[in-house]
Amino acid sequence: MACLLETPIRMSVLSEVTASSRHYVDRLFDPDPQKVLQGVIDMKNAVIGNNKQKANLIVLGAVPRLLYLLQQETSSTELKTECAVVLGSLAMGTENNVKSLLDCHIIPALLQGLLSPDLKFIEACLRCLRTIFTSPVTPEELLYTDATVIPHLMALLSRSRYTQEYICQIFSHCCKGPDHQTILFNHGAVQNIAHLLTSVSYKVRMQALKCFSVLAFENPQVSMTLVNVLVDGELLPQIFVKMLQRDKPIEMQLTSAKCLTYMCRAGAIRTDDNCIVLKTLPCLVRMCSKERLLEERVEGAETLAYLIEPDVELQRIASITDHLIAMLADYFKYPSSVSAITDIKRLDHDLKHAHELRQAAFKLYASLGANDEDIRKKIIETENMMDRIVTGLSESSVKVRLAAVRCLHSLSRSVQQLRTSFQDHAVWKPLMKVLQNAPDEILVVASSMLCNLLLEFSPSKEPILESGAVELLCGLTQSENPALRVNGIWALMNMAFQAEQKIKADILRSLSTEQLFRLLSDSDLNVLMKTLGLLRNLLSTRPTLCILANIADGTTAKELIMTNDDILQKIKYYMGKDGTAAVPGVMGTPWAPASIPHPC
Repeated sequence: MACLLETPIRMSVLSEVTASSRHYVDRLFDPDPQKVLQGVIDMKNAVIGNNKQKANLIVLGAVPRLLYLLQQETSSTELKTECAVVLGSLAMGTENNVKSLLDCHIIPALLQGLLSPDLKFIEACLRCLRTIFTSPVTPEELLYTDATVIPHLMALLSRSRYTQEYICQIFSHCCKGPDHQTILFNHGAVQNIAHLLTSVSYKVRMQALKCFSVLAFENPQVSMTLVNVLVDGELLPQIFVKMLQRDKPIEMQLTSAKCLTYMCRAGAIRTDDNCIVLKTLPCLVRMCSKERLLEERVEGAETLAYLIEPDVELQRIASITDHLIAMLADYFKYPSSVSAITDIKRLDHDLKHAHELRQAAFKLYASLGANDEDIRKKIIETENMMDRIVTGLSESSVKVRLAAVRCLHSLSRSVQQLRTSFQDHAVWKPLMKVLQNAPDEILVVASSMLCNLLLEFSPSKEPILESGAVELLCGLTQSENPALRVNGIWALMNMAFQAEQKIKADILRSLSTEQLFRLLSDSDLNVLMKTLGLLRNLLSTRPTLCILANIADGTTAKELIMTNDDILQKIKYYMGKDGTAAVPGVMGTPWAPASIPHPC
């Protein structure tokens, strides 16, 4: 099977293929096995650090021949090993190189090589597999296609420190969800990898640590198992805490903090446990310092945001630790005019990735301000904060826009800020632009925030209404996404609370009685509840009842509801016998606005 680069690159490379490149490939076909071996060794030396040479050799067909030699029973173990080394070197070139190798079905050939009794050959195959699987263009599912592969890899963990390092690295990159976690867990990943945390090799310890971080993420089963694992008489969480110490490498501190964070969020460790409050949280705050590298600051802030997101007390502790709120403001000033970075390549890299700092800062501010009014006030009073958030809403990066909307949504839970800062900066204007054309993940959060801006006491309510919000929200109620339907009807409910008759009429005309009844028959309970709330707010005065009757071709709203058995049964279910609401506020009195904070 031909293994070629993509057409534009192939044409440019072909013109530069040299005689020496052809010579390397020709030697692979020599009838003398020793000359073939020497040719592979010479090829290995030629491609090290030379991406042009790697591309030339791939175009000239070196990969199929190398794979043939690697799989031939008549090939010597030394030749097979050298072939695996060259293939690994080719994989360390560009992403197009990796695609070409995948097109030649390199992974099954290397996995077959792992059945060899020769350790050096096994290590070479694993090293190449590690390089391929860590490439973003390689589908991780290729590791799980054959059910015999994972148990065999587990068995190879005991062969050498190199097999331990490479296999753990493969696992950590190919574990991308609950299905993969379950497969690895069921094949004994926890028991087989735990003892590697005490290895004399730093690389092995780090890869084992990374394995545990991906295994524990949002997985209560794995996390509850990890918390009880003993390694040399110590519980695993105690080992993680030791790895958090300041004298350990930053990479180790961060990964250990992630392990403890994920175990805490999965319910295996209490949020008030000393290992979280006194160790993990302070470590993550340290990672946000401007002395740290960009990647470390991003990872530290995002992990801390995830840790404190559901817990008010952790949010309060974090907010007063090392002046964190002020420290995060530096994320928006990077790189400064007095940057300490002297490496031009490093500076160029950081300039290209500075948006990741802004994204991480927005995420952490959102978690910090999720519940406490005083923290929200401190965040908003931080230098130019509202301007930065508003600017973030129009950034080119979708991830930054999403983080900025989440931050704004978190701050919008404050009654005081809705009346002051949000009005002073006319936040509703950029928000309405976001709602006009954005992916669903942004729409869900932005529409949640709009619910809060439409509360009765919000000064933004009137200009939002004048900007066409009714049509926009009625459109959301027809979305296939349940979260968008909930938010659309919730915002309309808030809008209708004690509203003028004109506004109620606009809502009814835009929504239509047919859509109202569809929403009352919605399978999502939240949609049904908010629709009942909207109806009560619309029908709380007699004029609106008449409007609804007129829209329904002369049939009163009461008759429409009473003649629909399905809807009637649902309303009866939510009503008490005396006509008062079984769920407070549904029918007995006008539905009050959405509470602050908005739970979406």
